[in-house]
Amino acid sequence: MLLLSVTDDTYDAYGTYDELKLYTSAVQRWDASAMDELPDYMKPLYRALLNVYDEVERDLAKQGRAYGVHHSKEAFKEIVRSYEIEAEWFKEGYVASFEEYMKNALVTSTGRLHTTSCFMGLEADVATIEAFEWILTKPKMVAASGAIGRLVDDEEQERGHVATGLDCYMKQHGVSKQEAIVELYKMIENAWRDINEEMLKPTAISMKLLIRVLNLSRISDVVYKYVDGYTHPEIIKDHVISLFEDPIPM
Repeated sequence: MLLLSVTDDTYDAYGTYDELKLYTSAVQRWDASAMDELPDYMKPLYRALLNVYDEVERDLAKQGRAYGVHHSKEAFKEIVRSYEIEAEWFKEGYVASFEEYMKNALVTSTGRLHTTSCFMGLEADVATIEAFEWILTKPKMVAASGAIGRLVDDEEQERGHVATGLDCYMKQHGVSKQEAIVELYKMIENAWRDINEEMLKPTAISMKLLIRVLNLSRISDVVYKYVDGYTHPEIIKDHVISLFEDPIPM
């Protein structure tokens, strides 16, 4: 989460387009030698990225399940490619169609990365190779979780960066902001229906894994539904306290 947050900010607010292309290329190579081609301010972030994954891979290799790290790395590579697409859109002043925006946003919403990274922390008999391969099939539940994560956060984005899904929808369909918001909330509701459907029918993976995808969706709903609680964590302080310091007795 920390690495992804700093990477996101680098693409959104700090790197020039040419510098970001270098960083994207370095992540695709995933090799320490690529650091020589990066601006000095990017090198600590790239070094940290490689080091964290190396540490996790060593730990999981001792348990005979380092296979999950490969999937998480590939998801991280995919995200930075999509971040670069957003940077290019911003550079060109391009407003994508809503469909084009969502195709890219389902990657930047981090659903695949967070799901694979979450699975890495589970027991080997639950987070099997088949479970990681299930994610690669782009199952409806993971897509729905990503859509919720992006759309509940979308309306309140005021970062002065690439056009949001709200902007794209308004331009493409010629509707007001309020009309577009109504339509986006319908999409969020439909995504929740997809998740409920997937939770109720038999699937190829354990319910212990599906619960993790569900919980990632719940996090998005709590943190972003009304305000951006990630950028302004003081807003969700009471939620954190009620969960960790003063939980309801079960």
